[in-house]
Amino acid sequence: MRLTDRALNRALLARQGLIEPFDAPVVDVVEAIGALQAQHWPALPEAIWSRMRGFTANDLYGALDAGDLAMGTSIRRTLHLVSAREHASYAMVAETGGVNDWQRSADEPTAEAQRLRAELLTFAGQTRTGDELAAFIEEWVEAHPEAFDEAELTAQRQYKWRSFYTWSALVRVPADGTWSPKTPAAYRTAPCPPTGSHAPDPDDALADVIRCHLRAFGPAAADDVATWLGWKTPPVRQALERLAPTLERFTDGAKRSLYDVKDAPRPDPDVAAPVRFLPSFDSTLLAYAHKHRQRILPEEHKDKVYARANLRVRPTFLVDGLVAGLWSAETKRRAATLTVTPFGPLDKAARDAVVAEAERLVRANQPAAKDHQVTVAS
Repeated sequence: MRLTDRALNRALLARQGLIEPFDAPVVDVVEAIGALQAQHWPALPEAIWSRMRGFTANDLYGALDAGDLAMGTSIRRTLHLVSAREHASYAMVAETGGVNDWQRSADEPTAEAQRLRAELLTFAGQTRTGDELAAFIEEWVEAHPEAFDEAELTAQRQYKWRSFYTWSALVRVPADGTWSPKTPAAYRTAPCPPTGSHAPDPDDALADVIRCHLRAFGPAAADDVATWLGWKTPPVRQALERLAPTLERFTDGAKRSLYDVKDAPRPDPDVAAPVRFLPSFDSTLLAYAHKHRQRILPEEHKDKVYARANLRVRPTFLVDGLVAGLWSAETKRRAATLTVTPFGPLDKAARDAVVAEAERLVRANQPAAKDHQVTVAS
């Protein structure tokens, strides 16, 4: 069965809570919408707010404080927020996909060097800074002088052993142990339960994360899933073929094979899609192969959304389910202003809906501001 871009759009919106927001605990919402890219800290509450009824940022911070959510370097060697339940699978996929490749020289690593990470994970059982982790590694190297050759030592020290302490098995925590609107410092600790002692089978982890992707963004092709994971396409395609008996199968306008979990929502393409605001680095704009994102991002707007110079994905808003413009926010003298910049003319109904949703967002983002304003740029 062939699915049109509009049908794929409505399937995506439904799974993301962008037609009907989720009425569920924040941890369940995060699992439903997939791993959230997290290097821009304010984007996380903004992303969940657009998808969940009654959400406040304290729901996110409370789940992180309780250890029910975890943030760390994961797929695509990028910070992501996932549930603690799913963290081990994401970490294993990052590991087997090469994200955790620490080696910086061409020589074969010694068996002794391979043991360093196990000891590093134990050391990180308590909260540690990057500097503390680097110092631990230096002490370990002094005690194991044959573990690394000179080329590897030089390369690692140039980046202060960053390839070790950004390991996906480690999660980030704030310096004072309390999550808040303040961007957390890069303190790191081992997850609970530790990935090293409860590591899933690599094939099982890949299958789990593929199902997570399809549940959140499907129907999707092998190259979509591979792009999301930061993997090459062939092993992902092989994994999808192994899972095929448990999946639905479709095609898109490019005649690609699309896979989907059974009984996933695929609404009528004509179902109404309300105006929604998406934050920087929103998952829906990154979940597909670069040439196949038209289900939500029209081709003519790609260069306006992806800032290639600094590798940013700008905040956007959706009209009828498609990216229709950008937005930005600032607060000065306790006055919060949200500016929307449409890519083209909006009819009165769409403009009114955009302004109404923008007003909700600016008040949610800055509840303590004395004044809230929305400006529509020409």
